[in-house]
Amino acid sequence: MYPNEFRYTREHEWVSIDGDTATVGITDHAQDQLGDVVFVELPQLGVRTQSMQSFGTVESVKAVSDVYSPLTGQVTEVNETLVDAPEKLNESPHGDGWLIKLQIEDRTEIETLMTAEAYQAYIDAEKES
Repeated sequence: MYPNEFRYTREHEWVSIDGDTATVGITDHAQDQLGDVVFVELPQLGVRTQSMQSFGTVESVKAVSDVYSPLTGQVTEVNETLVDAPEKLNESPHGDGWLIKLQIEDRTEIETLMTAEAYQAYIDAEKES
């Protein structure tokens, strides 16, 4: 279910790496737990994110949740589509529902993130507890 080429956080974000650019979003598990997404707050272009610090929020009918950056970097693009169509996060969390793109500062941070297999085991364990 989770793309093998992505890496994942314990806070349920994913990251896809292409050269020095990282695309960040929330996982299918996260959007499922949130329910219907009604609003997304994203950072401005040029903002510097820190690994595992909040860069925005996702508001659903159930809750408002912070979204954390898997990596340190500078925001080079935001998914403006989500402003008018936040439901894209529910419809395509690993595709059209991406949140931001970053210029990666420290590639070694990638190694601290979970593989798809490790992430699946993590959410399975979360469900059992």
